[in-house]
Amino acid sequence: MTARSLHEIATGKTAKAHRTGQPVRRNSKKLGSFETRYWSRFDPAERNARMRAAEMHDRATKQKGMRNGALGHVALEVLREMMRIIDFKTGRLEPAIETICARIGRSKDAVTKAMARLKGEGFLDWTRRVEPIENPDPFGPQIRQATNAYVLTLPKAAADLVRRLLRRPTEVQRDAAYARDVQARAHVAASEHDTAEQVAAAIAADTPIGRALRSCGAALDRMNASQASGKNPTLQGEG
Repeated sequence: MTARSLHEIATGKTAKAHRTGQPVRRNSKKLGSFETRYWSRFDPAERNARMRAAEMHDRATKQKGMRNGALGHVALEVLREMMRIIDFKTGRLEPAIETICARIGRSKDAVTKAMARLKGEGFLDWTRRVEPIENPDPFGPQIRQATNAYVLTLPKAAADLVRRLLRRPTEVQRDAAYARDVQARAHVAASEHDTAEQVAAAIAADTPIGRALRSCGAALDRMNASQASGKNPTLQGEG
């Protein structure tokens, strides 16, 4: 029986249900409220390339006299296991930490620290989640912490390496190809006019050629204003 206060006994009133004592992490989201937007299809062909990129990153960040780099061998084991668990069709990735521990034979402390290193270096991210408790005590917690929703990410240098290994164009190559296309379209459009005055008039006019020229100019402006990002979410999620 749940203990009641003297005020409740005397007045016959029941206090409102509350969630005191429930260890729910800050910024947790309700389970099932965002995952379809958060996850995306994972290409299994990327697994070996991603592992090679992570290993090269670890070697590149290894300090003299140190055994491991910024990731470490446990983090590499965790990353490899994450890519075995992930649902390729949906990108669903929500293992309990205890599951990872059991699968790779490491302690919870080692796995937790390894995940933090993967996140810090741009190879993993997650969102904490909560779920309602089934048939909760009216005076007790109504929600509890659920497993995290994870997503595999890549820092820019690793993403470019993965693309090269998979013979896919890098961001720089895609941007260069797009710039060439924009310039070619602008050249074709401008070549139909003999003078600068005619080109300026064509740009200002509400005609197909004018709209094409304005579109090319706006695209070039956007490219010049954009800055390269430091981290890429996922290769397969860009298109």
